[in-house]
Amino acid sequence: MSSESRPERERETRNGQEDEVPPGTGTDAGARTAPGTGQADETAPGSGSAPASESEPESASDAEPDTPVYADRCYRSPGALAGGVLLLLLAAWLGADVLINGDTRTRLTAVFGLVLAVPLVVAFTLRPAVYASAQRMRVRNPFRTITVPWGTVEALRAGYSSEVVAGGTKYQLWSIPVSLRARKRASRRAERAERAASRGETAVAPARPMGLFGLGGVPDADDVGEQRAPSDQAIDELRLLAADNGEKPAAQGEVTVRWAYEIAAPALAGAVALTALLALR
Repeated sequence: MSSESRPERERETRNGQEDEVPPGTGTDAGARTAPGTGQADETAPGSGSAPASESEPESASDAEPDTPVYADRCYRSPGALAGGVLLLLLAAWLGADVLINGDTRTRLTAVFGLVLAVPLVVAFTLRPAVYASAQRMRVRNPFRTITVPWGTVEALRAGYSSEVVAGGTKYQLWSIPVSLRARKRASRRAERAERAASRGETAVAPARPMGLFGLGGVPDADDVGEQRAPSDQAIDELRLLAADNGEKPAAQGEVTVRWAYEIAAPALAGAVALTALLALR
């Protein structure tokens, strides 16, 4: 009995040890690894929140326009700007002197005269400008502003004055004055450059002043070519913009005209007040 029961006991103890689950294996290990796999399922795949963040820049890049947007080109007369500033300084100087040293009636006359003169000076010297973009041309004249889409432009010309024809109506471009003297000067420079190029002087001789105030010099290689007056160059650039953008959908529309009441109203008020003051004399 004792000899037979002892092996049986040893077998039972061995079976009991095999049935015991060591730590880190079995169901405990599965329970421990299951959260890891769950977290891996949440964080490891690349189809989570990361692709959404990557797709946002793509959609933003698709929304961006293909062509860059540039600022409007501005055409103004430097001589008009300089003359306007000088006239305003002169008016301020004379007006201040009258207001300090004059009597009551003289002061009123000076004030009403300034109210009349300052808006007119600004209107004819500082205000005129032409702004050209890819969609339209905005012409700012002394007393009105004309917006001309490129699709409505029929002609741009510079004869004795610069003008645009749009919608069957002609509009003057006050900020691009035509100078016949500048045209003649550009024509003479072109003729001298052509003669010098035909003689081969531009290749060997640099530009050197000759004659009165340096006129009549031999032009260098950079001066050879077509010479244009500033007004003609501006009209050529506007024609090129009209030709390039005239067929675009964004360049279509109607010509709009807006009167400059901010200029006309003060000038009219000053004229009425000055007339009334002089009539009561």
